Amino acid sequence: MTASAASARERKRAAIGTAAFAVAPATAAGVIPWLLTRWEVEAPVPGGLPAQVTGGLLIGAGAAVIANSFVRFAVEGPGTPAPFAPPKHLVVGGLYRYVRNPMYVSIAAAVAGQGLLLGQPKLFAALAAGAVPVVAFVRLYEEPVLARKFGAEYEEYRANVPRWLPRLRPWRPGGKGGSGR
Repeated sequence: MTASAASARERKRAAIGTAAFAVAPATAAGVIPWLLTRWEVEAPVPGGLPAQVTGGLLIGAGAAVIANSFVRFAVEGPGTPAPFAPPKHLVVGGLYRYVRNPMYVSIAAAVAGQGLLLGQPKLFAALAAGAVPVVAFVRLYEEPVLARKFGAEYEEYRANVPRWLPRLRPWRPGGKGGSGR
């Protein structure tokens, strides 16, 4: 098998694994909010139409970012976001140049968007409660694992790209980018 064919096969496996792992964010951003609200709109929606429009935009942006992030793992990694099939290369392209955790941020945006769109404050409470284990997982598991696996490459990335709040300009590995911490 040629290196090109092996690489294509590896990327195909990564794409399949990533698609299978999509169940996790779909559950966090879709199933759980549905279970909590049955997607019923509270009348009147606090904040009215502006809140609902903002909510719709957050949902759309969240979905787009999640999809883009999954593609990055399959193509750039190649691998998946799942701990059981991690990427072989550190994923630092695309939206990962702005924030280290675009998937978690986009899931939060989608849930907050549903809270605004539906006028359901319980989704904000669920978002806050869900943030606690996510932050703990990132700080206590993901970051130490990435530091061990990718060493100096990850340390440079971590020093320049913020964990939760996106940078205004994209970071470029090995170049000028300023600190994002």
